[in-house]
Amino acid sequence: MTQARLVVDLPEGPWIADVSRAHPDATFQVLAALPGDGPGFALVWITAPDVDSVLVDMDEHDAMTELSILQRTEHEATVQFETSVPLLLTAAKRSGVPIEMPVEIEDGEATIDVTGAHDRLSELGRQFQELGLAFQVVYIQERLQSSQLLTETQREAILTAVDEGYYDTPRTCSLTELADELGIAKSTASETLHRAEGVIVKEFVDDLPPQVDDDDDAVAEH
Repeated sequence: MTQARLVVDLPEGPWIADVSRAHPDATFQVLAALPGDGPGFALVWITAPDVDSVLVDMDEHDAMTELSILQRTEHEATVQFETSVPLLLTAAKRSGVPIEMPVEIEDGEATIDVTGAHDRLSELGRQFQELGLAFQVVYIQERLQSSQLLTETQREAILTAVDEGYYDTPRTCSLTELADELGIAKSTASETLHRAEGVIVKEFVDDLPPQVDDDDDAVAEH
């Protein structure tokens, strides 16, 4: 599976593009979204110095067909809405790549995370281009399935260790007891766990989003 983070430059027309550019100090987080045959439905959390002004502009936008304010404070609001121009949802539906939530939008730019087969991610990029959505690739990384990371012996040792309480705090199973449960020598159990733990920790670190500077040459523009 391939993971990618993209920054999409939204064109004029969709409400989120127009309203976020009109309020560059506001942050919009799309918490959930559902594409329909025509309109799109979503839930968005807004933070802004003047959230009332943002809500007025949203309600008055031509692409906004329905809007319900679920919660509002001085600087925050949670809004459920229906829009007639759900470009990101349309591209995701056509390519078969779900966009991971939340999606953050600021000043007309949407930062999205996606995971899928490489060919589907390529199709997502093609759909963005067809819909007039310019985008930057912040990073792309391959992710192995968990079953590919550990040997069968390592998986058995880790799973048994968890079940027996070896990793509990306080520990309820000693290394000697774990080795007896696995039917192997204590030194073998220790070595097996050490190797498995090393693989798991390295994969966890590799799975973290890369730290990319704004001026990083690795950011590709499309």
